[in-house]
Amino acid sequence: MRIAITGASGLIGTALTNSLTADGHEVIKLVRKPTTASDELCWDLVQGVENASALNGIDALVHLAGAGVGDKRWSEEYKREIRDSRVIGTQTISRTIAALPMPPKVLISASAIGWYGDTGSTAVDETAPAATGFLPDVVRLWEQAADPARDAGIRVVHPRTGLVMSSAGGALAKLVPLFKFGLGSPLGNGKQYWSFISLSDEIKAIKYLIGKTEISGPVNLTAPTPVTNLEVSKTLAKLLNRPMLPIGVPSPILKTALGEFSQEVLGSARVIPAVLQRNGFGFEHPNIASALKSALTK
Repeated sequence: MRIAITGASGLIGTALTNSLTADGHEVIKLVRKPTTASDELCWDLVQGVENASALNGIDALVHLAGAGVGDKRWSEEYKREIRDSRVIGTQTISRTIAALPMPPKVLISASAIGWYGDTGSTAVDETAPAATGFLPDVVRLWEQAADPARDAGIRVVHPRTGLVMSSAGGALAKLVPLFKFGLGSPLGNGKQYWSFISLSDEIKAIKYLIGKTEISGPVNLTAPTPVTNLEVSKTLAKLLNRPMLPIGVPSPILKTALGEFSQEVLGSARVIPAVLQRNGFGFEHPNIASALKSALTK
């Protein structure tokens, strides 16, 4: 297959590109910088894809691009970047492929479990409505932005990804050094649920969704057994053979250090991958111990 990917240089995009290439597929990377290789196409949030005709006849487009939610403190300017990089970018990509004489059969347009907001200890699946707040509002607009592709008859899937367990990036990459030095501890009271997925299961699920023609709409990409932050911390300390500090990082300190983003760190999201389970998807790492072991050995 010929598959185009935006965000191909990110954590998920890099792993997906490598996996698809290893499987013998042709990958076209859509990049937001001058192209340096024959497998790259330049695109812009507003202007679209240069030489978009090169996408004609591709089998799938996986749209992963977006500013990192936890990369910077949430100033009003950065919140605007988080929103625009997703909403405007998705509108542009959707309109581009919708206008192709031979559009792709499927658009895998990234989303996030931020849709659900803080669910406390209540388990939710894809049928749950969007919560209110900055991130739920962003995710709702992000998914709506793919409407031009939907309206053109393209199958659109929104993988709502949880916390990706990888030592190469994301939340875990920031925690591992602390735990290695024996400075790891729960965040806040540690009772908040973390809905996680291993990087290998994330990639396996995206590839599964490309080929599973009967699936469209939102799909939770989370392991079937979400756990609390305390359980994540205990398991990580055990695997690294390091002590865990008995007192968690106080919420006021996190709020001071992280600003508004602290709501996401301290919030609880107990998200169940009902669509994947209903369709018989097999997780390689269904529990936190297995997911962390996988992350720490790669």
